[in-house]
Amino acid sequence: MQKSLFHPDATATAFEGLPRRVQGGVCTTQVTVSASVGDNADVFPKILDLHVPKGATIADVTYGKGVFWKRVNVQDYKILRSDIQDGVDCRDLPYWSHSIDCVVLDPPYMEGLYRKSNGHLAGSGSHSAFREHYSNGQATEGGPKWHAAVLDMYFKAGHEAYRILKPGGILIVKCQDEVSANTQRLTHVEIIVEYELLGFYAKDLFVVVRTNAPCITRLKKQVHARKNHSYFLVFVKGSPPHPFRYQTIENGKEVRDVRRLKRP
Repeated sequence: MQKSLFHPDATATAFEGLPRRVQGGVCTTQVTVSASVGDNADVFPKILDLHVPKGATIADVTYGKGVFWKRVNVQDYKILRSDIQDGVDCRDLPYWSHSIDCVVLDPPYMEGLYRKSNGHLAGSGSHSAFREHYSNGQATEGGPKWHAAVLDMYFKAGHEAYRILKPGGILIVKCQDEVSANTQRLTHVEIIVEYELLGFYAKDLFVVVRTNAPCITRLKKQVHARKNHSYFLVFVKGSPPHPFRYQTIENGKEVRDVRRLKRP
């Protein structure tokens, strides 16, 4: 029989005060899954159904062409649409603090879309959709360069989202990992780490796998796997429902507490 991970003397205290589980429900395969083959418009409505109640006020602060909302019944929510093209920066929003139920954030997540010259912007050829939907062909002046420019955008926008969200509010973030300067950058991990420092709890993660095969021009030698997936990250403003410090695990003969890190 497999040995339990929980120390027998600690089990009672580990779950003391937590509600007991009650059996019930129905047997079904009609559940929302964490990975899907499709596009953003296919997955986004499922995220709303699972995490955002009907009637909520949702600020889509990088609305763009509204591709996320193609299959959403917009009558179910109060949607506040804004975008940098309209003069509203997701890093400096015109909303009161603690006033929004949900924020949707989808800034440019390729370093090639942060360039000082229009002629140097990525998005030519097979990547033209990225330029059209994310940068609108506009150059970026000042600030960090390369992948640091991507993170700077996400971190500042996340800080502003935290300000305007109500306690327990939901932040939905679209992102994609990338290779920068021949170095693997796991953008979704970098965002999660930073946002938890801000006070968000990373509640859910969705993987969106593209339906068409990626194409690379002028390939000489492949060094990294080509990215054919992106992420929706779902954050909650506040702590997780059951803090990690209540768990005690047994590692060999040593019994040690797993405590949540206290951040300054």
